[in-house]
Amino acid sequence: MTKLLLSIHVLAAILVVGPIAVAASLFPRYARQSASGGEESDERAAGIATLLHRICRGYAIAGVAVPVFGIATGAQLGVLTDAWLIASLALTAIAAAVLVLAILPSQQSLLAPPPPPHSADYDEPPPTATRLTMLTGIFNLLWAIVVVLMIVRPGSTTGA
Repeated sequence: MTKLLLSIHVLAAILVVGPIAVAASLFPRYARQSASGGEESDERAAGIATLLHRICRGYAIAGVAVPVFGIATGAQLGVLTDAWLIASLALTAIAAAVLVLAILPSQQSLLAPPPPPHSADYDEPPPTATRLTMLTGIFNLLWAIVVVLMIVRPGSTTGA
């Protein structure tokens, strides 16, 4: 049963987190291109940016499977109280928060047309593509650290 749970956990991580990382990394480029003017290529860039946002949003929902199967695997292995697993879970929660609370809303804001500066809806300038690039880099770095923790597993008896 442990091998099945671990297999599902690893497959979910690859097939869910991977596309989010790629789509979120590409999004700022196409958001910048779509905001640059009104040419046909800008419409194409806007369509690509919209698709990349939909990928991030959809896969974020499916991403819940990664920690669920990870916790189930950890329970089977009896390592739920190990520091490396607790650290991995904390970093996963932080990565999820960055995605849900910062990346997805920033993408949505960059896709929406800006309100006029003197309208009642005008609060503050929309997020920039540069800031979104930084947030995506943080998200990807958090996942890279989690992967390293999963492989190295400090205190592991596997000899790795």
